[in-house]
Amino acid sequence: METGRLPATEVQSMFDRIAPVYDVMNRLMTAGLDQRWRRLAARAVVRPGDRVLDACCGTGDLAIAAERAGGRVTGLDFSPRMLERARRKRPSVTWVEGDLLALPFDDGGFESATVGFGVRNVADLEQALRELRRVLVSEGRVAILEIAQPRGPLALFYRLWFERLVPLLGRLLRGGSAYTYLPASVRRFPGPDELAELMRRSGFDEVRYRLLAGGIVALHTGVAGS
Repeated sequence: METGRLPATEVQSMFDRIAPVYDVMNRLMTAGLDQRWRRLAARAVVRPGDRVLDACCGTGDLAIAAERAGGRVTGLDFSPRMLERARRKRPSVTWVEGDLLALPFDDGGFESATVGFGVRNVADLEQALRELRRVLVSEGRVAILEIAQPRGPLALFYRLWFERLVPLLGRLLRGGSAYTYLPASVRRFPGPDELAELMRRSGFDEVRYRLLAGGIVALHTGVAGS
């Protein structure tokens, strides 16, 4: 998730504040489906033995799914409080504090990369995508999960749930008031076709996406070009 135009220090502080309620809110917002989506993302790109980067890892659920898919996983996030919770869940993953816009890794250090509900955190989406491409080997694979704005029958439900009820739920949980930013962040974020084009411009080939939950979530995949 993303706050859009807030300074990076404020974004980091906000995610530190919501760390205690992050998992609870994810389950409530998605009726528990977010775990299934993370497994789909991991299985789409992770091969047994892969060195895997899970960027914007939050409390670590997607990194853990990537490890279960056979990867040797490094989870990266710029929120120390998120990483504290991730470390408690899975000590076998390598947890690193860092910024997706300036990844602290060598070129071509990973065979696959994942980002779950995190690319909307960054101030420069194209730079984030270029960084993901940089740290992947040629023909390495990337999977990006993000919230999308559905069209058709689910559009009304989406507006009611994400624009009204989710912010209300956030206010009821300690530290969760930051979830009031969620609707605006989704409105600002590129749609699935636009994100796919940005991935191509950033060095990814074979870019595809799959809509989940009636179009509320998009899973994009791509292959690092040579």
